[in-house]
Amino acid sequence: MRYRVTALDGRRVENTIPVGLLRDFPKEKDAWREVDKLGLAVRINEATCPGRIRFDALCEHYLRADFGADAVRPKSDNTTAITQHIVRDYLIARWGNEIAEDIKALDIQRWLKSLNTDNELAWTTIAKMRGVMSRIYKVGILHEHVLTNPVLHVQTRSKSSYRAIVITPQQALTILNSLPAVLHRTLVLTCAATALRSSEILALRWADILWEEKRIRVSKRWADGKDGQTKTDASDGYVPLHAILAQHLQEWKAWTPHGKDTDFVFPSLKAEGRVPLSSSAFVGDHLRPAAKKAGVQIEDGQRFGLHNLRHSLSNWLVNKAKVGPKTVQGILRHSRIQTTLDLYTQEDSDETRAAQGEFLQALGMRSERVQ
Repeated sequence: MRYRVTALDGRRVENTIPVGLLRDFPKEKDAWREVDKLGLAVRINEATCPGRIRFDALCEHYLRADFGADAVRPKSDNTTAITQHIVRDYLIARWGNEIAEDIKALDIQRWLKSLNTDNELAWTTIAKMRGVMSRIYKVGILHEHVLTNPVLHVQTRSKSSYRAIVITPQQALTILNSLPAVLHRTLVLTCAATALRSSEILALRWADILWEEKRIRVSKRWADGKDGQTKTDASDGYVPLHAILAQHLQEWKAWTPHGKDTDFVFPSLKAEGRVPLSSSAFVGDHLRPAAKKAGVQIEDGQRFGLHNLRHSLSNWLVNKAKVGPKTVQGILRHSRIQTTLDLYTQEDSDETRAAQGEFLQALGMRSERVQ
């Protein structure tokens, strides 16, 4: 894309910005559509009125400053995609043509409330939008594009109405016994006993199973068809590997045709192990029907998946096993409990492994395979 800008000496100087490859945009209208999608026109005109920047230009500056190569805090691919969706499809769509410093706090609050009442968006989603919009202004203030942040005075609700379905160890055992494939049984057992997130368990390779150390290394997650960073810094760590779980994993390793250190622990057999199995397909075809058969009350359209096994373990640890919050924090690797931000000590690993063993035994697991 060619355009001209005025240099300091008054001359008009031609500049260019790459849009893409000709083979990707064979028609001119396709190229212009990509120009609009990338916000190139906004970027070109961003510096024309430094004291009166439009909100869409402020957004484009934020995306470059907070997500580009110079970002102080690197963001995961998933976070980047979600933020760009919020910025382009909601914030710019509503406020893009307005001067950033003329946008009023009360107008923002009324708009956010309308997203709940008219668009039926959850307040937790709306609160995230408010946070992104506030961050846009903060970055703008840092770079001296604006002087004030109207979002600071805006209020939203952040309490979620979502309530996770919690299953009992007895229901989990029924689910295990109703899954005919060894791959699926071992996946559910591992997820139930470790409370790994779905993306984390799919990213596991056999090299991550530290048999001698009696723990599992969690250093990545599977997202958008590739390995990515863990959800938080606290997520990057270890979970305990009890002897009972280790035995079932070893039996699966001997069974699977993909048992090399670099192979996925839970591969897609259809794809010959090149990628892990599809979580959504597994849940829809196997886990959800098995849970209903086990007596789990799941309404049509209600969320249920591998993440519910994570909720179920934490609920059992707190309410049944009476495990201390520090130990629960360790096994779940949450980042919001400040007393447990450090990596495991050996004492903590022993305690969490013992709690894991209690859960496996409550699940009906001993040293034999699931019957």
